[in-house]
Amino acid sequence: MSDTQSKTVSRIGTGAAGLAVLLVIIGAVNLIIANLRLRVDLTAEKLYTLSDGSKQVLGKLENDVVLKFYFSSSSAEMPMGFKTYANQVQDLLKEYEIAGKGRVTLEAYDPKPDSDPEEWAQRYGIEPQQTNPFGQPVYFGMVAVSGENEQVIPGFNPRTEATLEYDITRLITRVAWPEKPVLGVMSSLSVLGEPQNPMMMMQRRQQQDQGWTAFRELRKDYTVREIKTDAEEIESDVKTLIVLHPKDLADKTLFAIDQFVLRGGRLIVCVDPFSVADFEANQQQNPMMMQMGGGGQAGPSTLGKLFEVWGIGFDTSKIVADMSCATKLNAGNGRVEDNPAFLSLGQPNMAKSDLLTAQLSAVMMPFAGALSANTPKEITFTPLITTSKDNACLVDQMNAQFGMSAMRAQLKPDGAERVLAARLQGTFKTAFPNGVETNATAGAATNATPNHLTSGTSTVMVFGDADFLNDRFCVQVVNSLFGSIAQPINDNLTLFGNTVEQFAGREELIGVRSRGQFNRPFAMVDALEVKAMRQWQAEEERLEAALKETQDRLTALQQQKTGNERLILSKEQQSELEQFRKTQADTRKQLKEVRKNLNKEIESLGLTLKVVNIALIPLLVIGFGLYRGFQRKKR
Repeated sequence: MSDTQSKTVSRIGTGAAGLAVLLVIIGAVNLIIANLRLRVDLTAEKLYTLSDGSKQVLGKLENDVVLKFYFSSSSAEMPMGFKTYANQVQDLLKEYEIAGKGRVTLEAYDPKPDSDPEEWAQRYGIEPQQTNPFGQPVYFGMVAVSGENEQVIPGFNPRTEATLEYDITRLITRVAWPEKPVLGVMSSLSVLGEPQNPMMMMQRRQQQDQGWTAFRELRKDYTVREIKTDAEEIESDVKTLIVLHPKDLADKTLFAIDQFVLRGGRLIVCVDPFSVADFEANQQQNPMMMQMGGGGQAGPSTLGKLFEVWGIGFDTSKIVADMSCATKLNAGNGRVEDNPAFLSLGQPNMAKSDLLTAQLSAVMMPFAGALSANTPKEITFTPLITTSKDNACLVDQMNAQFGMSAMRAQLKPDGAERVLAARLQGTFKTAFPNGVETNATAGAATNATPNHLTSGTSTVMVFGDADFLNDRFCVQVVNSLFGSIAQPINDNLTLFGNTVEQFAGREELIGVRSRGQFNRPFAMVDALEVKAMRQWQAEEERLEAALKETQDRLTALQQQKTGNERLILSKEQQSELEQFRKTQADTRKQLKEVRKNLNKEIESLGLTLKVVNIALIPLLVIGFGLYRGFQRKKR
């Protein structure tokens, strides 16, 4: 071999060796990068980052937790949408493993037909899903194991993506701390469900009442015990008591709640000036009253004497209205109206400095009442949910039930902010300093209750509405691959869950629930609609005033006639009618202009946003490039 050939071979060998080294380096770099969690979460609320609450739970683990993720990744029967979602779930589970710092281990399994992973998935309770009637079942769930404790998520679903992190963190807390606190629930409504007579169910073709979703969810983490509305004592093992819509409670029951608070028990109470759920339940129980337009025994709720001694005011004859929080409701005949007594509350209405409400952005409260405070110095009153200052007022309870037409005249914002939910903390005094008195004989002799508490330190949460926990106002039931699912439509369940967890459970979970929303409200558009609604209301009032004035004049002219003259319109009446028709036409035209101007302002705002998003940013980049090029050329 010649020297030239030797050099050529040497160069080829050197090049091949260099290429091999380069490939090894690239492979090593890829391997290293693949194991690094290189992610930047640019969302304002860090929606794609493990929340502080989850990290706190993982930091307090005393025993190891194994997360066993079962997903039929190799199955052709698995829908593509679920495969994409499974990648998101598994990616989040890896975040748990990293944050667990050795306490959390992730194991992933593909439960193929007739395999050991499939047998274990079935044994753990992972639900097999039949996506094809003639195909093999698929699995998509998870099990958490710590020692002898096991908890399972039978099936993940993309519809519940908003609660994914909470579901996983709660699963970990269940196996790490398996003991369940005892929750007492007292309500005049069937929030826990009611057993029904099978014969009656067949006759009426009714399904068994399973209670409200909010309280069914509680059973997963707590031992829920029903407390009757005529109870004379709250058991000592009940550490947290939920009282919802307490109507006409007797003194003996109020005294039991009073003593529960004074011994340090934590109380969550939901009162209501008008409960839609109660009204509808009474209509169902009293069909004759429904036909006659009556409401049965539906009525307001309050804690009466307890509120008085705690310094809480709650007027059951008034309902809060806020035009900046109005909800669009079906008004019949294809019409939609903004109802300011049906409150849709956003971030501006939430206390930003409190863990319970800091991250909430959509709470619905229909026909809520206002809480006022005149608490003694020993009790701290902390408002958590409030109305706006400029657009709120109070309207009569009866008028609010019949929609905008009945309460329009009372919609006069008074510049006062109303409190819809508040926390009370401190030293409470008894509302029964002499104990509760009972009639022992027909002569009304009384016996004072001995050895009762007169004061004590506790925490009480008060909501001015009870319906916000009713399924109708917080969830929608959807049918999916994994059966019927109650999907949250707002933050009502989150608010309730936060409260219960802070009072009875692990506070760390609050930071997991309160993670914000993917969809953001158009605040400027909402403000334009409030402005237009005010103008519309003013024009409507002017039209009604003109109508009444014309009718009064027509009536006065008609009374001046006698005999057959009453059947004939006079020239004065014809003139008045013509004037009224002109006024009516002009006012309707002005109302159309108000709506038209509103749409123009909204369209103008949308156009401005499009220009900023589509044109402005590229122009800025081009301008910066031209500036840099000019500077370099100048040098």
